This record gives sequence, structure tokens and C-alpha cells, in this order.
Amino acid sequence: MTSVVTGILLAAGSSQRFNGNKLLHPLDGEPIALRAARSFAATFPRGVAVVRTASPLKPLLEAMGLRVVECARANEGMGASLAAGVAASADADGWVVALADMPFIRPATHARIAGAVGAGAALVAAGYQGERGHPVGIGAHFREPLLGLEGDAGARHIVRANPGLLQLPPATPHPEALMTR
Repeated sequence: MTSVVTGILLAAGSSQRFNGNKLLHPLDGEPIALRAARSFAATFPRGVAVVRTASPLKPLLEAMGLRVVECARANEGMGASLAAGVAASADADGWVVALADMPFIRPATHARIAGAVGAGAALVAAGYQGERGHPVGIGAHFREPLLGLEGDAGARHIVRANPGLLQLPPATPHPEALMTR
């Protein structure tokens, strides 16, 4: 039986420190979120993108083929957005959580993390020179804690509470993947 690993692209941030909508800010003529989504969709063509209610990103991400979930609780933080993405794909065997403000993550990195989760890893993250980065893969063992997430920490406490379960694949992704939350 094949494991179903679902990609969740978190695109519901408020950009409070950016002085505008960071996800719509152009990078080489394309909004940052769409650049990140293009790489994400190469691995997860039917992935889930989580946006704020009435986000201008919704039709753009849907046009890329992603299933878009509006998170009414997005103001509560990344935890609420991640819980909404997991709820929308609760039958998955695991998830790869990607961030829409990280446009330089390569499709091969998404695929490597998904492959590790599909092979049974409980927690896996991209790594560079021994440091944990993004995206992060989370196995179905953590479904209930993910569904109960609140606040802005996302799944950080799950990763920190289970250091012995975290795998960092030996291949190194682009250094921009190291922005930690």
C-alpha cells in the first residue's frame, strides 16, 4: 500500500513586519507566494494551500491546481493555519509543510522530505550544514496534536519535543531553506 503524503502550503500570514503583503511582493516579476507555490506544486500538484479569508491569492493558487482552504482563524497565527490544512487532508499518512514566503525551496527538496515521510519518518526537515530548515515533514502519528494547534508557533513545539525522531536528509537544500520560525 502506498503512503499518501499531502503537501500543505501556508499562505495565510499577515506580513505584520513587512509593511505590506509580503506574499504578493514581486520577485523577478512574480509574487513571492506564486514562486514558492510553483516549486511546491511540482511535487504536490493536488496539495493544499491555506490562505486568509478573501485572500487575493486564492484564485491565483487555484489556477495553479492547488486546493485552497480559507482559514477564518488565520489571525490567531501559523498554528491555526496549519491545523486548517491538516483538517482539510486528515486522511493523509503525513504532511510536508511549506511556507509561501520561502520562494527558493527546490522541488527536489519537497520531494525528498515527502519521500522520507512516505517511508515512515515521524519528523523530517530539510537540512543544511547540520541545521534544521524548511520544509518540514510530519507523519500521521502527530495528526491529533496538529489538529489542535493554536498560536503562531506552528508545529515548532512538536519538533522540539521529539528531537530523537527528527531526521535531516543527508542531501543539502538551498541555504534559504534555513529560515526558522
